[in-house]
Amino acid sequence: STGAGSLILSHVNDAGFWLVKQYFNMTVAETFKTWTVMETILSVVGLIFIMLLSMAL
Repeated sequence: STGAGSLILSHVNDAGFWLVKQYFNMTVAETFKTWTVMETILSVVGLIFIMLLSMAL
């Protein structure tokens, strides 16, 4: 759960943010719209999975 929570709302202080920006030749605004949204969705899905797994066990 800690790993899933750490992904939410990735920002400019995340090395992955700059890696994706440079690799895909995007602007900072484009990277916010793609990387940050994708990381937040991944975090929420991870949280839901962990909650379902917790209920099953």
